[in-house]
Amino acid sequence: MDKLSEFPSDASNFNCLISHNELPNSKHVYDLILRKLENVDAALSEAAFYHFKTPGKMLRAKMAMQSASLAGIDSSIALLWSAAVEVLHNASLIHDDICDGDQQRRGRPSLWVEFGQDTALTLGDWLIALSFDLASEAAEMSNTPRLVGILARHMATTIAGQAMEFRWNSSQSWEVYLKIAADKTAPLLTAPIHGVTLMSRVSGLGFAISGYFCDLGKAYQIANDILNFKGIDGAELIAGDLARRAPNAVTVSFVESLNSDDYNKFIVWYNHSDNKDLKLWRDKVFSSKAIETASLRMLKILKLAERNINTLPSSAQEAVVPVHSLIKHVCKLST
Repeated sequence: MDKLSEFPSDASNFNCLISHNELPNSKHVYDLILRKLENVDAALSEAAFYHFKTPGKMLRAKMAMQSASLAGIDSSIALLWSAAVEVLHNASLIHDDICDGDQQRRGRPSLWVEFGQDTALTLGDWLIALSFDLASEAAEMSNTPRLVGILARHMATTIAGQAMEFRWNSSQSWEVYLKIAADKTAPLLTAPIHGVTLMSRVSGLGFAISGYFCDLGKAYQIANDILNFKGIDGAELIAGDLARRAPNAVTVSFVESLNSDDYNKFIVWYNHSDNKDLKLWRDKVFSSKAIETASLRMLKILKLAERNINTLPSSAQEAVVPVHSLIKHVCKLST
């Protein structure tokens, strides 16, 4: 942690490192997060630095910084807001891994595997608090009190999407699946730019961006679902979503294709926790057109997102390039 000693203790003094309107980069955001982690309670410190040792792609921070630069937002404010959305995203990842039982995150054991569920849960809670603290600083500096509300609303929608998974069953419709996929993925992709538009006093853009990311989030989730069945999503088990009865675009497409007799047999198996016949049903999925159907649905939604991106101002289009490119890559990989 010696490298952090050259950085100021808060973003309000960050102008000693960057000029007034210079765009902070992801290293600046990462270092600010690490400095904030120094304030975590000793009981959570090791877990906190373990999680952030591999920060990921930091796409949400990059979107926030890029859009803030294009909107002329002060660099200190941009830094705080970028860190806020990135920290909140990481909190959601920690909680998701617990809920989903995912044992790998960024090429290493998930936090709950390494430190236990209780520590992971409380660290996720602490990071949510840190996120709102960072956002409140940005709100005060930008004279935009509603900024914290933006973060709260997007996080609430994400949590609701996650909670819908707990009530999932194999007989639910494609529309319900899409609702879960959109609510889990889209809000924390939308938040970075939505907050910047609020600070820049641009009206009417939030709805367009929300619609674009709603479609992009759906396509991204379907792509990940296909990768889960192909065993190349980083999970230890091929078709792990089927084993744990989680919503999956391939499973939904498979159920829709079944005749009444096979449908009833699948429902009986799916609604019980016994995985004795997992391989049987997994092989049936592979021999069906379910993966192909899910892929076609994904590509249709992705095309809709790409049409919608043309309705955004050029500045907003430029800001979403990193995440759009990544999601297109994941979708291509899944096909």
